Amino acid sequence: MTITPQGSRAERPVPAQAPTAYATPGRAGAAPLPEIAERPGRCLPGGLAVLTALAAAGGTAALVLGPTGTSPAVRGGAVAVLVALTALTALGLARGRPGSVWMLTRHGAYHGTVRRTGLLWISPLLVRRRIDTSLRHWRSSPIEATDAGGTPLQITVLVVWRVRDTARAAFGVHDHVRYLREQVEAAVARCVSRLPADDFHGPGPTLRATDRLADDLTRILVQDLRPVGVEVFSAQPVRVDYAPAVASAMRRAQLAALDARHRRAALDDALTAVGETVRGLLERGLVDLDDYERKALVRDLTVAYCTAHVPDGGAQAS
Repeated sequence: MTITPQGSRAERPVPAQAPTAYATPGRAGAAPLPEIAERPGRCLPGGLAVLTALAAAGGTAALVLGPTGTSPAVRGGAVAVLVALTALTALGLARGRPGSVWMLTRHGAYHGTVRRTGLLWISPLLVRRRIDTSLRHWRSSPIEATDAGGTPLQITVLVVWRVRDTARAAFGVHDHVRYLREQVEAAVARCVSRLPADDFHGPGPTLRATDRLADDLTRILVQDLRPVGVEVFSAQPVRVDYAPAVASAMRRAQLAALDARHRRAALDDALTAVGETVRGLLERGLVDLDDYERKALVRDLTVAYCTAHVPDGGAQAS
């Protein structure tokens, strides 16, 4: 018997836990990778099955229509076997098409995936389910989200995707298409909340830079959908609009910001032109001005130039 010294504790070793597959550092909500994975299913060439069925059917016809040299019991057993073989080969015939596969199950257990095309023979004792693996695209309805400033938006996204692993797509989630759409909505809400839709105070990063938003959406969706066998190629924002409740107010803010930038640019042009004009007059000796007269000339030229080139707010609004 081992005696532990008083005042000390016997520490049990804590087994180290392996990180979850496809987990993202610093992200607690990463989906775990399902244990099941796609594997090839068993099948035979369809031509061989057709020849077997024809041979069995011919043997059945020969026994039924041929001479009765054997006992009825033997003939009946042979006919039953040949009929069963014919039915077995005929019921197992299937056609593999490009862009789709056959997933095989029995009593809810996965028995492989057949990706071959053409005429095939698959055991009729297995349940066959056709799964579309071609390249697909989905255009979302307007997704409600809020930007970094809390302004409600409506985002429409175009996602290009396909099923990469049929076993994970079928058994890793109840409905992989619905799961894709829900993950798109979640990714849009996360990405949109990082930036403002518009920056009325300067040329900062906004959601109008759709390339950056598309890269963020694609990266997040690739990580979230890989564990369920779905491969995402791109997620492009098609429309970034304000919600109807604030659309008119934000439109007026956009026009006001645009008008302010236009006036600022026109004023900068006016000051540059006035400076060059006064400098040219002084260099050529056309005028001799003191400081007061020079300031008055600059003021008058600036007012005249701005009046001629900068429209007033009422004219622009109309």
